[in-house]
Amino acid sequence: MLKGFRNFLMRGDVVVVAVGLVVALAFSNLVSAFTTNVINPPITRASGGSSVGLGWQLGREGNPATFLNIGAFVTAVIYFVIFMGAIYFAVVVPYRYISKRRGAVVFGDPPAVKTCPACLSDDLPAAASKCKHCGSDQPTATAPPG
Repeated sequence: MLKGFRNFLMRGDVVVVAVGLVVALAFSNLVSAFTTNVINPPITRASGGSSVGLGWQLGREGNPATFLNIGAFVTAVIYFVIFMGAIYFAVVVPYRYISKRRGAVVFGDPPAVKTCPACLSDDLPAAASKCKHCGSDQPTATAPPG
């Protein structure tokens, strides 16, 4: 049982995922520091110099539990966009390039689909001759005349 667990852990793809997770966590801290120290000050300044942030006080003045903090949400959106952009360009693009060189297509366009005229399901493969939902015959695509 332990030998099987060890073999599972030593598989190449599990190690790659573990390393990727560690790198992502480290990069997350970097982006968090960037948004906290570079993005948050201008957002706070936009609220008129208030140290609380951009938003509205819904309850008693000075109560942080009833402050609708729009600035924190804007910061989270900026953080997400920066983080996902960096992951895309640092992980997905190189992975796609390496996979293409190996002959595999990853993160490609979805396959073409068509709609069944009988039941209106819109998830049929373009080359299907029968509907997988209602069983009706599907028209085959013909070449245009000419």
